Amino acid sequence: IDISSLYLILIILITFIIGVVSSNMVISETGDKDPSEVVIDELLGQWLALIAIPHTIGYALSSFILFRLLDIAKPFPIRQLEKYPTGWGVMLDDVAAGLITCGLLNFYIYVS
Repeated sequence: IDISSLYLILIILITFIIGVVSSNMVISETGDKDPSEVVIDELLGQWLALIAIPHTIGYALSSFILFRLLDIAKPFPIRQLEKYPTGWGVMLDDVAAGLITCGLLNFYIYVS
């Protein structure tokens, strides 16, 4: 792992922690267990979906559509991660949707 990869991992972890903490704050104020005001989970999830695919408009659009479909449909294991309490559930389901999106697009790239 080179130094830029370590920085990227650190930024992802910091963003995740900020997301959990800020989600917890909004949840405690609103009582809503998945508040729509919190968007850092979507940001991190889409970022992870894009992180290891070619940087083209086609892949960006495919990534966005696939990520949104997974985030809305919440297939296994995404739905199970959403059940974690407070900010953990808010963040983990979108992280999983992003990673699965990235994996599916990389699989498509590999087989095509």
